[in-house]
Amino acid sequence: MLKINRENLKSSHQTIWLIIDFLMLGLLIANLALIIFDSVYAFSAIEGFFAEHTPGFHGLYDPIHENFLFYDLIFVSIFLTEFFVRWGYAVKASVYDRWYFYPFIHWYDLVGCIPVGSFRFLRVLRVISIIYRLHQYKIIDVTSMRAYQFVNFYYEAFMEELSDRIVLKVLSGVQQEVKRGSPLFERIQHDIVYPRKDMLTDWISQRVAQAAQEGYVPNRGALRSYLEDRVDSALKQNLELSRLKYLPVVGPTIQETLEEAVGDIVANVIHQILEDLASASNHAFIEDIINVFMPDPADARAESAANEALINLILEILDAVKAQVRVKHWREELP
Repeated sequence: MLKINRENLKSSHQTIWLIIDFLMLGLLIANLALIIFDSVYAFSAIEGFFAEHTPGFHGLYDPIHENFLFYDLIFVSIFLTEFFVRWGYAVKASVYDRWYFYPFIHWYDLVGCIPVGSFRFLRVLRVISIIYRLHQYKIIDVTSMRAYQFVNFYYEAFMEELSDRIVLKVLSGVQQEVKRGSPLFERIQHDIVYPRKDMLTDWISQRVAQAAQEGYVPNRGALRSYLEDRVDSALKQNLELSRLKYLPVVGPTIQETLEEAVGDIVANVIHQILEDLASASNHAFIEDIINVFMPDPADARAESAANEALINLILEILDAVKAQVRVKHWREELP
């Protein structure tokens, strides 16, 4: 059953429209019930059953059945009146950019008003729109309905099955392309990525410099102290260096001098590396790295063994992805 949030209902500044929504919802449900009953009553066997077993009801309803279009038009007139009132309000409040947008956006409210045959059942769309609007206003909670949970569960299961089949089909096609030696990967590498190598080098160089400036420069002193402490600790644990202190007179002095010199050298080397990375001089270093990962196309063609290994790696990755896609998560949620 629908749960109505009374607090949101009381606090809403559009109480009159909410009352109209509930009123129209009731009329729509009553009208649809009457349409369904009249469609069943139209069968001669059903009409004969009522005439034989409930002659009073048959005598009361038979004139309604004979003039059902008239009674249905009463409902249609109410629905159209409410539609034009909302249209007028939308124009007055400038809800949409143009005054004639409303009937196009709310087309489902109009098609159900056609009092002919199966068009009448399209009024279900209007019921759905009202329920959805009340759900948006947090007046009712559609997700708490068992019917919604039932339909949503099987909808999600259907969509997962459909999407899984599509993904598996696409991945299988990609595997076939890779096995046949599709030129797509070479086109991506040679025609798209490689011509933009300079741009990538510049971008990576700038990002590395920015990261070094923001991460190292403000913490230069702390990093130097940390490196000196680590180097000092490592040197003290070195057996060969510790033996220097046993030299007469100058042993401890030499040991201390070496420890300070090594610590200072390591700290200066790290400092210089990070300073270089934080400046424009890192461009050549980054370019060398890019050349390793993005060799010249002429050189790349000669590495057939490496390309074959790469193709096998891609195929194995796609197999792993396909295996994961085959997992049916909706079955784990079965009640």
